[in-house]
Amino acid sequence: MLKEFKEFAMRGNVLDMAIGIILGTAFGKIISSLVSDVMMPPIGLLLGRMDFSNLHLNLTRNTYASLQEAKKAGAATINYGTFINTMIDFLIVAFVIFLLVRAINRMKRAEASSPAPAPAAKECPFCLSSIPLKAVRCAHCTSELKAA
Repeated sequence: MLKEFKEFAMRGNVLDMAIGIILGTAFGKIISSLVSDVMMPPIGLLLGRMDFSNLHLNLTRNTYASLQEAKKAGAATINYGTFINTMIDFLIVAFVIFLLVRAINRMKRAEASSPAPAPAAKECPFCLSSIPLKAVRCAHCTSELKAA
C-alpha cells in the first residue's frame, strides 16, 4: 500500500496540482495585500476618507467607534466592509486568472496553427524505402528516380 501511495504521489498530475495550490495560495496573499493595502485606501479617500475594513453593522445596543472595539467587547457585528474587500479581492484574482488562461489558450492555438515542417525524406516508388529528398537514385534498390 505504501508503494502504491508513493507511485500515486509522484505522478506528474499530483505534483503539478500541489505546486499549483501552493503558488495559488501565495498569489492569493499577494492579491489580498494589493486590495487591502494599495487599492482600498485611495478608493476610501475618494469616498470621503472611508475605511472599508472598518465598516460594520452593530447588532447590539452598545455603540463602538471601530470594528476592533466591537470585536474586543464581543459584540455581534455584520462586517460588510470586510466582505466588500473580499469581493474586490476575488474579482481581481478571477480577472488575472482569466488573463493567464486566455494567454495560454492563444499560445496553444498558435502552436496548433503553425505549419508542419517540410519533409526531409521521400519514398522510393519502387521499393518504398525512405530516401533523402535530393536523391536521384535509391540507395536501397538503385532505381533511378525522377528529378524533383
